[in-house]
Amino acid sequence: MDIIAAVTRGKSEDFLVETIQIDDPRPGEVRVKVIATGMCHTDLVVRDQYLPVPLPAVLGHEAAGIVDAVGEGVKKLKPGDHVVMTFDSCHQCPSCYEGDTVYCENFLGINLLSAARPDGSTTLSRNNEVIHSNFFQQSSFASYAMGTEDSVVKVTKDVELEILGPLGCGIQTGAGAVMNSLAPEAGSTIAIFGAGSVGLSAIMAARIVGCTIIIAVDIMPSRLKIALELGATHTLNPQDGDIVEAIHAITGGGVNYSLEATAIPAVFCQAVDSLAVRGVCGLIGLPPAGTKVSLDMVNLLLGRTVRGIIEGDSKPDTFIPKLIELYRQGRFPFDKLIKFYDLKDINQAAHDSETGLVIKPIIRMPH
Repeated sequence: MDIIAAVTRGKSEDFLVETIQIDDPRPGEVRVKVIATGMCHTDLVVRDQYLPVPLPAVLGHEAAGIVDAVGEGVKKLKPGDHVVMTFDSCHQCPSCYEGDTVYCENFLGINLLSAARPDGSTTLSRNNEVIHSNFFQQSSFASYAMGTEDSVVKVTKDVELEILGPLGCGIQTGAGAVMNSLAPEAGSTIAIFGAGSVGLSAIMAARIVGCTIIIAVDIMPSRLKIALELGATHTLNPQDGDIVEAIHAITGGGVNYSLEATAIPAVFCQAVDSLAVRGVCGLIGLPPAGTKVSLDMVNLLLGRTVRGIIEGDSKPDTFIPKLIELYRQGRFPFDKLIKFYDLKDINQAAHDSETGLVIKPIIRMPH
């Protein structure tokens, strides 16, 4: 079937909007008519080949749409269902058997690096040219995308579908990092480093769970302003002085929890150094492969913990609907982060995201 897609053909090159072909779904697969898809930092990291995904490829992994067709054996979904697309796992490694599918031992291969089905075939092509696909089991910078039964989440039809795509990755990552991974107690304190879509989602979640001091750290005044609107109690700009010293002054000894969402090593060190004794720092920023940091070992000996977080420890089939319900109640207004672009303007969306002009671009598909 012919579809319209933004194809990445070379390192750091512009997306090219082309007519390509998508397969019919095989057993276990779900083809989705994409209404809109978010643009995430990871899409740009891969476009620039900081992670070696084979090209040409269709990226995009925050899709919302309508089920178009399902393959043999699919029971959870049917044509016409409204859905959000998210990640998948191998379902065969120890982490998957124990229910921690976000820490699947094959997560990177399945969702990022292979850009193909497990058998090496692709769901996309262009007049017999191989177009790499299955990016986060989606490749959703396209009018149609192929997922699996496990990577597609049914959602209510009562909420505007085109805003929901980012719940499949960036927003569930930030919110889940607080609500699922760190799980701060009511009355605890938290500092969030990086006020992009992930960090701002974490700020909203911190307010929901009852953190009494919520510190947003960013270099952009416009993002710090919206952080206050979404629940931050304090904002700090690193250009104004020593961040670690300021956080210790606000809290009287450091925060109970911190979250690093910038993927900048020096910022990660600040997030750890901002902790109180027995504090926990969560790392969710995605750096280039091989990035190293140096931490004060004595500082860690005093009961401080550092942990990595993937996808906010989310179980998408239940967590994404919970976030939607919080949005419906007015407690999780993630729509304030969004700006819409047409597919033909995808390169402008990428530019605006990289320069900080927009927090969460969403690409509307032509239908």
